[in-house]
Amino acid sequence: MKKLDWKKEYKELYHASAKDVVEVNVPAFRFLMVDGTGYPGTSQEYAEAVEALFAVSYTAKFMVKKGPHAVDYAVMPLEGLWWADDMGTFARGDKQGWKWTAMILQLDAASDETVHAAIAEVQRKKGLPALQRLRLETFAEGKCAQVLHVGPFSEEGPTIERLHEYIAARATLRGKHHEIYLSDIRRAAPEKWRTIIRQPFTASR
Repeated sequence: MKKLDWKKEYKELYHASAKDVVEVNVPAFRFLMVDGTGYPGTSQEYAEAVEALFAVSYTAKFMVKKGPHAVDYAVMPLEGLWWADDMGTFARGDKQGWKWTAMILQLDAASDETVHAAIAEVQRKKGLPALQRLRLETFAEGKCAQVLHVGPFSEEGPTIERLHEYIAARATLRGKHHEIYLSDIRRAAPEKWRTIIRQPFTASR
């Protein structure tokens, strides 16, 4: 059975350079999403959101794999949208007042019906508290700039500032700060964590 991996199919979106800021065009994708507020390192709400997202995403994957049109695929990485009233907090690394949407992209192989069935199945088996807040939504960013940050989240400030400076020299920032978490932080050392930092922009005329 062939295994699909959208990180490879959309390599330009899920691989980035730590050296150079690059521009990408991000199409519409379906995401399983949960909203919240606060610093993820100490937020129980964030931990519960991440647990629910992965539980449902893996359940949907195994439903598809065992279904009549069996397809195997790699579950996509955790992603996060972040925003605040003061955009300067991103460069300063002050996350206490940040609002967030934690999310995982769902492949086309997992239909809306399958994802909703997976939510019901996880609710039946585990009853996770964040399941009631999950939603399935199509999200499109369009033109963005992105760069890879290597290291702990607490040291993202200079990387974010470099990304914003790149955009400011050419265009105008818009939308929400976007992070894609490529590393399993439970296993990898913090200095080796790999995070894509992405920011939508509007080209200057």
